[in-house]
Amino acid sequence: MNVDSFLTRTGWGDADQYPLAGDASSRRYIRLCSGPKRAILMIDPQDDTPRFATIATHLSSLGFSAPDILDRSDGLMLLEDFGDAQFARVIADAPDMEIPLYEAATDVLCHLETEPLPEGLRTATPQVLGQMIEPAFTHYLPALGITPDQSADKITMRLTDLLERHLPQETVLVLRDFHAENMIWLPERSGVQRVGLLDFQDALIGPPIYDLVSMLQDARRNVTTDCQMVTIRHYLGATGRSADTVVPVFNLLGIQRNLRILGVFARLAKQAGKSGYMSLIPRVWGHIRTSLATPVAEELEPLVLDLFPEPTPALLNKGAT
Repeated sequence: MNVDSFLTRTGWGDADQYPLAGDASSRRYIRLCSGPKRAILMIDPQDDTPRFATIATHLSSLGFSAPDILDRSDGLMLLEDFGDAQFARVIADAPDMEIPLYEAATDVLCHLETEPLPEGLRTATPQVLGQMIEPAFTHYLPALGITPDQSADKITMRLTDLLERHLPQETVLVLRDFHAENMIWLPERSGVQRVGLLDFQDALIGPPIYDLVSMLQDARRNVTTDCQMVTIRHYLGATGRSADTVVPVFNLLGIQRNLRILGVFARLAKQAGKSGYMSLIPRVWGHIRTSLATPVAEELEPLVLDLFPEPTPALLNKGAT
């Protein structure tokens, strides 16, 4: 994986390079500027580029805005540059854009539900989703000085059972990291193409509503209550689903997703030296508490609250070191 040779071969050897903020993985991103031309260089030591390319090609074939792949080699990829209009940045500058942007992103999810599924992706069954919370027990709690007991198995089993009871039978393409830092506003385009999609290489086949949870229970920004309510209402209207079925699933997937995130963030802090992720834990825990307080989680709430402490600053400082 020789970056200089790759850039020379692809005609970008003399381009100016501007590092961009990375994500939770080991991937790095560099904006390349050569005169009026722009591109993004992805440097991926784990080489998820084949999977990214597969999903990008699938999304583009369906009419969504995935980055064009300009060139690719082992661990390296040249991508179309969507610019800097991340949803999070646009909303920070213009708060009145929050609801329109989230409605546009919801339209992407609703349209995606009607499209054929790509081949070769893992399916997130209730059993798989239940096992995916393991990092909460193997990384997050130990970082706080807590050794999980049989309560961990009870939580996993109870959550899996609830998911089996409530998840819809149909499956969709789940992009997984569908949040305001991975969506780019492209207002010059039309329809669902106004939402530029990024960071989807970990996509799964899974339940509808998962990506709606990713978007509204964002670990990195507080989505306003008004926006949450309007977005869910927009989703219900566009899909024809009922609130009686969507809301319980939303909350169960919220618990599942956010328990997993606790563990992932703790692992990043401990193993990758990214201690800043611990500062996001209180928001993630808040999402868990909100979803636990709903009727569908009545059997699960006491199990989780008995094992998981409130993430006080003292505990989080311990976990960050």
